[in-house]
Amino acid sequence: MEEKLVTLAILTYSKAQILKNVLENEGIESYIHNVNLIQPVISAGVRVRIKESDLPRALKIVEDSAWLSEEAEPEKKKTVRSNKILLPVDFSDYSMKACEFGFNFAAEIHAEVVLMHVYFSPVYMPSLQYATEGFGLPVEPEMGIKHILDTVHNQLNKLTDTIKEKIAAGELPDVKYTCLLREGIPEEEILHYARMEKPLIIIMGTRGEGEKEMDLIGSVTAEIIDRSPTFVYAIPKGAQKKNFSDIRKVAFITNFDQRDLMAFHSLITTFKDYNFEISFLNLNSDEQKRTWNEIKLAGIKEYFKKQYPQLNIDYGVIREDNLLSNLDEYVKDKQIDVLCISNYKRNVFARLFNPSIARKMIFHTHLPILVIK
Repeated sequence: MEEKLVTLAILTYSKAQILKNVLENEGIESYIHNVNLIQPVISAGVRVRIKESDLPRALKIVEDSAWLSEEAEPEKKKTVRSNKILLPVDFSDYSMKACEFGFNFAAEIHAEVVLMHVYFSPVYMPSLQYATEGFGLPVEPEMGIKHILDTVHNQLNKLTDTIKEKIAAGELPDVKYTCLLREGIPEEEILHYARMEKPLIIIMGTRGEGEKEMDLIGSVTAEIIDRSPTFVYAIPKGAQKKNFSDIRKVAFITNFDQRDLMAFHSLITTFKDYNFEISFLNLNSDEQKRTWNEIKLAGIKEYFKKQYPQLNIDYGVIREDNLLSNLDEYVKDKQIDVLCISNYKRNVFARLFNPSIARKMIFHTHLPILVIK
């Protein structure tokens, strides 16, 4: 039986030709329909159609708007990720929990672990002695910076000694790891490394040492979740699972955006060696739309069953009126191990005044959160 074709985009003829070339260079068969055969160059709009099974990959390509440019080249440059797992550490209990998970995961996928600590040094010191009173800053900048560096090195040495002891005792697998020290603002340095080195995933605790429990704006982890170019796995203090192989049930939160389709495909292909049970969740605040959303979820379930027959898929709807408590109830009832969220890029004002679902949940739930990019 011939596979069904679906419409990926409706474009001008010239744009459709560019997209067709890009798709075929990625191994995706595509067809242009409804062409004005007499004057194709001035056609009002043509359909680019592909096989239904190629839809997730094709949507990811379309999301990259570079091919829309008239100067776009037919060949699309692929992004190659390094075989590294980034573990930002701040020497707190959260860091050691992240290390345990990261080392176990690295052993399974034969990756290298990068332990990264970012420290802040007071380079710009007040020029007048009285201006330092009440801020706990040393009068002599050189002594202050030297003390900070000595402290950081001692803490890093202590962490590596602990890791070596755990490896020797068999509590951690013996994998290759390196340590990095960076000076600056933690979230900015972590994001810079992620953009330049392209690690497979960033694994970190949900709160750093000394941070307030509900500091929604200041948390380093929350900023990484919002802006990271790669997967982020956030581990709260009370998390029990120590590896992806221990995870059985994953709740994937969706709002029916096509980017969720791409994110889910990315999740399945990245963690293809793990047998997760998937529950699609929709957060709904309108009772009138509840039935319609359940119909959409049922449709999503059927689509993914067809695309990924090896998966065990379920779905549900969570009311947003008491989001966190309702989510807790669902998680407990369904015995969910991990919350999976696709976190789209948003501007700074949206991040400050309307925190994303991931940012809200990260300070509330005891479950790990896997953020897909």
